[in-house]
Formats: sequence, C-alpha cells, structure tokens
Amino acid sequence: MTTAALTVRALLLDMDGTLVNSDAVVERVWRRWAARHGLDADTVLHVAHGRQGHLTMAELLPDRPVEENLAENRQMLAEETADLLGVVEVPGAAALLAQLDGLPHALVTSADEPLARARMGAAGLGLPPLLVTAERVGASKPDPEGFLKAAAELGFEPADCLVLEDSEAGIAAGRAAGMPVLGIGPRAGAQRPTVHVPDLLGVTVTAGAEGILTVKVR
Repeated sequence: MTTAALTVRALLLDMDGTLVNSDAVVERVWRRWAARHGLDADTVLHVAHGRQGHLTMAELLPDRPVEENLAENRQMLAEETADLLGVVEVPGAAALLAQLDGLPHALVTSADEPLARARMGAAGLGLPPLLVTAERVGASKPDPEGFLKAAAELGFEPADCLVLEDSEAGIAAGRAAGMPVLGIGPRAGAQRPTVHVPDLLGVTVTAGAEGILTVKVR
C-alpha cells in the first residue's frame, strides 16, 4: 500500500479521470469518431485521454487541415456536453474538494468550460474557484501552459504546486511545469508520477503554518 506525505502550497486538479470518471462518454464519442475515419478505436482512445480533441485529431490525421479538426472538435464537444450518462465522481473526489474549501486550488482541464461545468455537475462536484479550461490556453497538455497559468494566478511558484492527474499527457505536463505529480487511477501508474494511488479515497489535505499544505496518501 502506498503511504506518503507531500508538502506544497496549492493543488492543481485535472478533471476527467482524476475527479470525474467520464470514461463511458469518452469511449462512446471517440469510438464513433474512430469508426467514421476508419481508425482503430483502442489506438484513438490511447491518444485521446487528457488532450484537447483537435490535437488528438491532428496526431491521428496529420494531413487534415487544422480548420477541419477545429470544426469537428466543436461538434464533438457539443456531443460530450450533452451526453452525461455514466458520469460519476472518482471515489473520494467530493471529500477531497470539501477539504480544499478555502485553500488554494484550481481545476486545470483540457475540457472547455461548458463541458467542465456539465461533467462536474453531473458527478455532484462543486467547482474550484479558479478554472483553467481549454479556452484559456494556447497549448494543450502535454504542454505545461495550463498548470503554469494556474500556479501564476494563484500566486505560487511551480514547485510549490501539486498536480493531480490520471493521463500520460497530463502527467507529462505536470512534470514539464516542474511540479510534483500525484497520479490517480490505472492509467497513471505506468507514467511514474511522484506518488500513485488508485483513487482519492486515501488522500487527505491539512493546512499548517505559513500556508503549508500537507497532502497525505495511504
């Protein structure tokens, strides 16, 4: 069993796979997309997790114009926002967010804001005070821009922020930002995050002197 304690000043939380289990929707939408384009669905899903959709399309259809990827991405975001069947919290997410109330934290997601609000609501989770969504960055994960932007807006150095992530792209982004990473769930284990846990049930956060947050995992 993993046991560890990390001391930081802020937490930067991914959404899909970290706070919200939306795998059922993601699989439905991207399997349909793969079928439309004659691609292997499992390969598509491996690339898609943690990234903005148009970047997944660009990697898998490298000869297609950017404008077509952006247009289809808008269509797929609308499909995902309307399809909330099976969207639930990752075990322990609500309890973790309750512990973070009043403490520095942010949501950093490759989803756009309407999709983030829809999925967090469907899972019964409240939104952090700071949202860094797809519209707010020029480069998606694995680029570190979103995490760096969140750290700057919260007023902390990157090394003082703990990233919670589940995907290869997200963990790479956290590492590139110079932040420790708490990996959540089955996808995270192979990416060698700083610490890895199966879900959020054993994660606790306590505030100490001078704004130090102690994140314990068991």
